Amino acid sequence: MANGQTGSLDRELPPLDPFAGVPDARYHISAAEILKPLLEPGNGGLLRRWKQTSNAPIVPVENVYITGRLDLRGADLDCLFRFENCRFENPPDVREAKLLGLVFRRCWLPGLKARNLRSRNDVRLIRSVVQPFPGGTDDGETAVQRGSTRERGVPDAAINLTDAVIEGSLVLTRTQIASAHGRALQADRLKISGALLAYRLRADGQVRLPGMWTGGNVNFSGATLRNPTGFALDGNGVHIGGSLLCEVDNYGAAEKKQPFVARGVLHLPSARVDGDIVFRGADLACPQRGHIPAEAWDSSDPYVDPWPALVADRLRVDGNVELSDGLAAVGTLRMINTRIGGTLRLAQARVKVTKGKVEPFYDRAVHLDGSEISGDLEATGLRVPSGQLRMADVSIGGNMLAARVELKHAERDVLSARRIKVVGNVQLTEANIEGTVRLQGAEVGGSIDLYGTDVSRPTVRTQTSYSVDLRTVRVGRNISLTPSGDRMFRATGGVNMDGATAVRRVDLSGSLLGSLAQHGIALDASDLSADELLLTPGRPPEGRILLRHAHCRTLDDNDAFWDTPRGIELEDFRYDVLRRPIGMKNDEAVNVRIKQLREAMAGYRPGPYDQLAAMLRSAGNEEHADTVLFRKQQYRYEALAQGYKIFGPGVRLWSWLQRWMVGYGYRPARALGWLVGLLVVGSLYFGMGTDSCVHDVRVGANALLAVGPRCVVNSQDSGMQWNPVLYTADLLVPIVDFGNKGRWYMHDVDKWVSDGFIAMGWIFATTVAAGAGRMIRREK
Repeated sequence: MANGQTGSLDRELPPLDPFAGVPDARYHISAAEILKPLLEPGNGGLLRRWKQTSNAPIVPVENVYITGRLDLRGADLDCLFRFENCRFENPPDVREAKLLGLVFRRCWLPGLKARNLRSRNDVRLIRSVVQPFPGGTDDGETAVQRGSTRERGVPDAAINLTDAVIEGSLVLTRTQIASAHGRALQADRLKISGALLAYRLRADGQVRLPGMWTGGNVNFSGATLRNPTGFALDGNGVHIGGSLLCEVDNYGAAEKKQPFVARGVLHLPSARVDGDIVFRGADLACPQRGHIPAEAWDSSDPYVDPWPALVADRLRVDGNVELSDGLAAVGTLRMINTRIGGTLRLAQARVKVTKGKVEPFYDRAVHLDGSEISGDLEATGLRVPSGQLRMADVSIGGNMLAARVELKHAERDVLSARRIKVVGNVQLTEANIEGTVRLQGAEVGGSIDLYGTDVSRPTVRTQTSYSVDLRTVRVGRNISLTPSGDRMFRATGGVNMDGATAVRRVDLSGSLLGSLAQHGIALDASDLSADELLLTPGRPPEGRILLRHAHCRTLDDNDAFWDTPRGIELEDFRYDVLRRPIGMKNDEAVNVRIKQLREAMAGYRPGPYDQLAAMLRSAGNEEHADTVLFRKQQYRYEALAQGYKIFGPGVRLWSWLQRWMVGYGYRPARALGWLVGLLVVGSLYFGMGTDSCVHDVRVGANALLAVGPRCVVNSQDSGMQWNPVLYTADLLVPIVDFGNKGRWYMHDVDKWVSDGFIAMGWIFATTVAAGAGRMIRREK
């Protein structure tokens, strides 16, 4: 065959406007006439319209209305067809053809049949309109088929590139595809060596690309894809050698900037992208409620998202995924079990879904369960007016950055990130949130920072409800729930940190903690473990505080913490030192803390007093430790007296005696004073009437020697001299025998008095000995 035909339109005819309808007969030419020179070399029948200009393998056709069928099916032509300003009566047919290339510029086509096409260069439809007409044809395949004429296995699309191979690029720039009854583009398993360029493409109907492979970028920047009841773009299993770009097309003047628009689902499961995925400034929307785009999604599975704007399950991206910078989505952004080699950006995006009314609610705005992100998850300035961010079991190799976000999903879990793993920091700072932030079981290598964040209207559950759920989190550095400038951290439903672990600090300085009326818990820090615990809220928490089994090395608190109106649970709460230690001479501080403990606890609990005493003793403050234990015993007897209604007065009397006589064993000086007083009283008592002595008097059967009325001694010990002071001292000092109390004979009242002195001696002497022992241990 010849290398090609080139020519130009007769000069007397104005250029054809292919979009103005069928032109007059002057522009008509049959498809057979165009193809005849190619099939019959040497025929010059077309020279009256085209003039030979070169030997280039190009067939240029310009400014004509092509009637009949342009049938190149199965042709093997080493030439490039270039149509410009042309209008076609029937869809061009290049099925199974092998061509050098195919170009349509400013053309109007009722469809394009290009299944199994092989093109050695680009295939281009630039600024063209593809507007198929419905109905069947005699060859059994149409550009678009109605449901009544659809044949199983026959593609249904305005442009059909199924199984085509393009060794250059596919260019659809500024082309309009208006498919009212079927798919706009069908390109299953299409292979493109270069790029797919669809700048400002307008497609009414599904753009179907499952299994497509490209060596370069796929660029839909500025495109508008409309298929509201189904998939606007179906890229199931595509492999893109470059980047997927669906962003604002900035070409031209600023007022002509065009965002990527999709009305319908962007379906990209199992896609593989070697570069980046960019949806900056895109406008995505899928109708909420009503019709479900895929039959498989119409189920009771609570993890299905029936009305998504984007589905990218099992996506693999080597670079970044940018759903950011003005992206607006109505419908779920679903990326389950994805692998992102770079950063996932949601910064300055806006995602909204319709709030569900019955379970399962199906109202997730972003769904990332099981995904792995090698870089950061950046969501600075993200806005979710309605919907949940679900990120269970997500792994992030960098930081989770979500400063100044606005998340609203009142009385539901607005951020659910159970078991999330973050190598760096979680920064949810200066955010306005309605709903519950749930990070249960999270593992964070750095810090969890909620500086200046306001969390209100939490999930309401039967058992417990909180605004912030940090149960069993593991944090490599700090958990900070503190103000940022003039913005306070506020959690109207309280904070749950049960079982949380922070290697460095848990900081609630200046925080504002509330609680739900049905639960009444402002802070649950049971089993919390931290090196430093700062419990210094900005005002008294509006609910109970639970610190059962919590442990920290350093504790800081303030009056607002202790003034919580619903009390504090302190059983087995252990701390080693106070950040602001109590001075050795600061008795007032000890009394204040004891008062705070007593008022904070509902009823008597010995553990918190023992803990405070142990902390003071470990700091060398023995005197204050004894004061704490002294008051502990006082409160213990008061609790016992309240429990024993009948014997309560007796318990109170016994408590009073111990308190004033021996200080419950923690006032050894007081016991020593009582010993001295008893020595004086005993000496006076036993010394009365010893001036008159009677010798050699027999008393009973034994030979006794009476020395005065009370001074009766065994006759064998008649050489002893009566001394009431030594005798009293011998009675008061236990164990040690000074040789008096066993030799002098007492009877009647004297016998009872001496036994009483022995009992009192045991009580006071052991108290003094215990105090001396503590002093010796302290000196060691």
